Amino acid sequence: MSGANGSSTWRNWAGNVTARAAREASPASVAEVAAEVRRAAEDGLTVKAVGTGHSFTSAAATDGVLIRPDLLTGIREIDRAAMTVTVEAGTPLKRLNAALAREGLSLTNMGDIMEQTVAGATSTGTHGTGRDSASIAAQITAVELVTADGSLLTCSAKENPEVFAAARIGLGALGIVTAITFAVEPVFLLTAREEPMAFDRVAADFDELFAENEHFEFYWFPHTGNCNTKRNNRSAGPAAPPGRVRAWIDDEFMSNGLFQAVCSLGRVAPATIPAVAKVSSRALSARTYTDIPYKVFTSPRRVRFVEMEYALPREAVVEALRAVKAMVDRSPLRVSFPVEVRTAPADDIALSTASGRESAYIAVHMYKGTPHQAYFTAVERIMTEHAGRPHWGKLHTRDAAYFAEVYPRFGEFTALRDRLDPERRFANAYLRRVLGD
Repeated sequence: MSGANGSSTWRNWAGNVTARAAREASPASVAEVAAEVRRAAEDGLTVKAVGTGHSFTSAAATDGVLIRPDLLTGIREIDRAAMTVTVEAGTPLKRLNAALAREGLSLTNMGDIMEQTVAGATSTGTHGTGRDSASIAAQITAVELVTADGSLLTCSAKENPEVFAAARIGLGALGIVTAITFAVEPVFLLTAREEPMAFDRVAADFDELFAENEHFEFYWFPHTGNCNTKRNNRSAGPAAPPGRVRAWIDDEFMSNGLFQAVCSLGRVAPATIPAVAKVSSRALSARTYTDIPYKVFTSPRRVRFVEMEYALPREAVVEALRAVKAMVDRSPLRVSFPVEVRTAPADDIALSTASGRESAYIAVHMYKGTPHQAYFTAVERIMTEHAGRPHWGKLHTRDAAYFAEVYPRFGEFTALRDRLDPERRFANAYLRRVLGD
């Protein structure tokens, strides 16, 4: 078995969570994962698998055994008859997307970050935006996981369906995911239309913009009345990706390099943020391009931040966003990061933020190293007034009592956890807070 004994320190991408594990391991097979779980039980230790650390919560933190999935990567099988792909849990989304494209295949929808592992992304409910197509987890057709007694469990709509209903977004509480099967489709083209738009127009026309586009999202720049919108729709082609120079200017220089400088200035001189925001929110011009899905859905994210995101009933999102804007406008807060708004159709996953209801998401960010608590607390108060459900991998203060109220199937999930992990082999402080003991 490939692994390492002795304590080690794990740190997430944003640097706001660290954990010191008793030991860590990098198993190279499902059998080795099972052996690590059994060994942890013998030693009286908890065990957690980590991905690339793109969660802002301590969902993957442990003081027991830390399992790194670096050697559990690659595609196991492409089934063209069933139109599915089975992939090892530690495979980064960027490698999966590229491999599928080479095979003429694609996921239907995805988030805007490709660095995550497939297990990490799905276990915390990563999503993109879509009128009809849902989160990455909603595209899962089967999950393989090692449970607390070291046994291997495969679940799907036909096999162990009660586990499948929960394990697609399992928070790491039900077992160690070792492989995932996704539904795929023949690769297609998307045309992206990015366009600046006034906040008041976006708010007034939101329902129309949502209804007319397969994928609609927008960013509002705090301290301004300006937004940047993005509409993605399927296209007959031909492919017309952004020119190399224009792509570098927009995606690297403006959205990463210059934005990094602006955020750094705002951290040391917060008073400059409103004036800079008014200028920078007008800097991005309209553009239209056509490419394969993952090249349209995803963007490079090099500026580090912390984030909180809440899912609301879709009909409540404009009212909630207006409340956020009013709160920022009347407060002494200085916010350099734009606020992101996306949508998702209802799905049937027990702890999906879109479980049983058509949803829209409001995400707020703060540059790494900038005090965020006052801003996030004020936003969270607005979100919970609308029965908001926080993203499992992003900062929030909610607990099991709250989730029992906003998730109709919360008790179904916790009962399954009691059955699969009665000794809480996969527990940590975060799971005790959000799921209960």
